[in-house]
Amino acid sequence: MPDIRLPLTRTLHVRLPFLCALLTALVALPSAAQDTRYVRDTLYVQVRSGAGDEHDVVHRGLASGTPVQAGERSADGEWVAVTLEDGTRGWMPERFLMEEPPASVQLAEAQQQVAQLESENKRLADEVAEMHALWGNLPREGADGEETLRAVMEELAQLRQISGKSLQLDADNRRLAEEAEKLRSQVDVLAAENLRLQESLRTNTFMDGSLAVLLGVIITLVVPRLWPKRRRYDGWA
Repeated sequence: MPDIRLPLTRTLHVRLPFLCALLTALVALPSAAQDTRYVRDTLYVQVRSGAGDEHDVVHRGLASGTPVQAGERSADGEWVAVTLEDGTRGWMPERFLMEEPPASVQLAEAQQQVAQLESENKRLADEVAEMHALWGNLPREGADGEETLRAVMEELAQLRQISGKSLQLDADNRRLAEEAEKLRSQVDVLAAENLRLQESLRTNTFMDGSLAVLLGVIITLVVPRLWPKRRRYDGWA
């Protein structure tokens, strides 16, 4: 049986250098835009200051699911420049990065969403049970239900009537308070006018009395002089 692996091996030997050179050229190009990657769900990955294990460690280990900002790649394509959430920059092996969160992180998020949904469902179920309990306390027979409804409507009408009266009384009280304030102002004005008139009356009375006294003095002094005195005749005339 002829060996068919020989042509395949020769083809790989011929194309492998070309493919390696092409891959190296592609991964060596710097990436202008950064994308978010996640540490794989395997272990804690160290971050180094350069693209290689010989460089210093800048972070002792990133846990699985830790998001990092991936940047340029090394010339051999095995290391990726990353930026951590706290701003730390370094390099880590590309094989430990993935574009989606690992299964453990997705599982935790899914479990949290399930817990929230279960809590919401429980709250809704409690509300439904409470509504059923309230509905169960209502009379189920037609006559009792109509009587209860009539009583509730009458009570509501009374409450509305009382509320309307209260509002009317409040409006009346405000109106009366305004009228009382106006009357109080008018009383103050009339009192001031009364005082002014009394003062004017006292002044006029004083002036009239003074004029009467003065007129009496004038009459006493002037009138006698207007009449000539009679001459006295004796009996010898």
